[in-house]
Amino acid sequence: MAEAVIVEAVRSPVGKRNGALSGVHPADLSAQVLNGLADKAGIDPEIVDDVIWGCVMQAGEQALDIARTSLLTAGWPETVPGVTVDRQCGSSQQSVHFAAAGVVAGHYDVVVAGGVESMSRTPMGSSLANGGRPYSQTFLERYDGRIPNQGLGAEMIAEQWGLSRTMLDEFSLMSHEKEAAAQDSGAFDDQIVGIKDQDGNPVLKDEGIRRGTPMEKMAALKPAFKEDGVIHAGNSSQISDGSAALLFMSPKRLSRWG
Repeated sequence: MAEAVIVEAVRSPVGKRNGALSGVHPADLSAQVLNGLADKAGIDPEIVDDVIWGCVMQAGEQALDIARTSLLTAGWPETVPGVTVDRQCGSSQQSVHFAAAGVVAGHYDVVVAGGVESMSRTPMGSSLANGGRPYSQTFLERYDGRIPNQGLGAEMIAEQWGLSRTMLDEFSLMSHEKEAAAQDSGAFDDQIVGIKDQDGNPVLKDEGIRRGTPMEKMAALKPAFKEDGVIHAGNSSQISDGSAALLFMSPKRLSRWG
C-alpha cells in the first residue's frame, strides 16, 4: 500500500485576539511559517509540488487564494502552486488530509499542507459583508428557518451527550493546566517558529493560557448563549491568530532526498 510520510511540522505561537500577532498580515504570518518549515526540513521550496492551505474567512486580507499569496510572500518560486481550502473549523485539517491522499494517490512527491487564520484582522463573519446571504430560501425551508449559531449548536451537543457545566469547566481547567506545564517545560519549543511582529520583535510563546484559575471563578461566569446554558467564556476556545504547516513526501522521494 502506498504511504505518505510526514517529514516535518511547525507552527506559529497561538496569539489571542488583539494580541502579539494581531499586527501581522496573515500572508506574512503564513510566509514566516512556510519558511520556518523549509529551513527546519532543509529543503529547497522549488521541489514542492503544491501548497494546500486551510482558511475559513477568505475575505479581506485572507482573500484571493491566501495559499498562493503566502508562498509568494515567503519568496518561494512562482512555479509552486497553492490552493486554499474552506471546510470551516476543519479547514487546515482537511488540507492535511488532501495532501496525504495526494501523495498516496501518486499525484504529489512533495507537498506542504496547513493553514492560517487571523481572527483579529479578519473577524468571524467577514465573508458575509455587504448583506451576503449564504443560505438560499430552499435551504431555509428545509430546516424551517431554524439554523442555530455555533454557540447554541455547542449547547445542543452538550445536552445530547449529557455534558454538565461542571464537566466542561473541569476539562477546560485541566487543558489550560496541561498547556501551561508543557510551555514551562519547553515541550512546544521545537515546533514553534518565532514570528516577527509589526515592530520586528520575535513572538515565541502561546498567548491565552489561563494560569491558576480557580473553579469558583469559572462557576461565576454567566452562560454566553442561553440563560440556563453550560457554555461560557471560560470553557470556550479563544479568538486566535496563528498558522501551521506540515511537509509530506512519498517514501520514494524521501529516500532519494536522504
